[in-house]
Amino acid sequence: MTQYLGAAIAVGLFTVLPPGTLAWARVAVAAVVLTLWRRPWRTRWTRAELGASALFGVVLALMNVTFYIAIDSLPLGTAVAIEFIGPVAVAAVTGRGWRERGAIAVAAVGVVLLAGVSLDAGPDAVRGLVAIAVAAACWAGYILLGRRVAQHGGSGGGVTSLAVAMGIGALVLAPFLAGRAGPLLTDPRLALLVVAIAVLSSVVPYALEQVVLRKVTSATFAVLLAMLPATAAVVGAVVLRQWPHGLEIVGLGCVTVAIILSSSRPATPAGDVTPG
Repeated sequence: MTQYLGAAIAVGLFTVLPPGTLAWARVAVAAVVLTLWRRPWRTRWTRAELGASALFGVVLALMNVTFYIAIDSLPLGTAVAIEFIGPVAVAAVTGRGWRERGAIAVAAVGVVLLAGVSLDAGPDAVRGLVAIAVAAACWAGYILLGRRVAQHGGSGGGVTSLAVAMGIGALVLAPFLAGRAGPLLTDPRLALLVVAIAVLSSVVPYALEQVVLRKVTSATFAVLLAMLPATAAVVGAVVLRQWPHGLEIVGLGCVTVAIILSSSRPATPAGDVTPG
């Protein structure tokens, strides 16, 4: 749930920093935090491991940047639903049978119902749609490459590889986005908020996902991602008394059914399809 708190903070900063720059700063700060924690220089790396981490990091950073750009132009629910095409594609391609493919179809319906998709888009809708399409493709790449890094990363493990990946991703995108990050150097409060966003939205969830990706197939992980909007709805009900109703309840039911379908038999990650 930390990513939701981080997202809530981020939206309030779009008037201070451009969305793409804010997303880049989030990745860069998360890379620093993870590097200080995991100390990847103490790990022996092969060229293949560094190459996989580098590609993963660029995809991850681009996924964050394009998503922030998209939600600056599109309703959040619409963006979330469209971006979920990425995990749907992964499950459709790597799923081993009707259960995994059926589960992702049911999960996709649930996400659409929970996200509250709106067709009321603003004048920058085209830019938002292009950005979220790129984000969806990057999300698919994040799942496939993330699992490869989690399974075959450096001897320090997937989280150490994540530190290297995010550092490389931030460096690659820096020439395009870092130039407008000046306010971070002059406003301590803004800098502190960005650190909070990085920890809540990147360090904690992505590190946990590296652990999960070592244990489940790409298709099962794609289905589990449907829990994000479902969990948000439950927390909203418990904490904010924003009780789901109508189609939102149906969406929660769909996600529940999808997770039951995907976990109804033991996963065998070794047989999963990964790139390279």
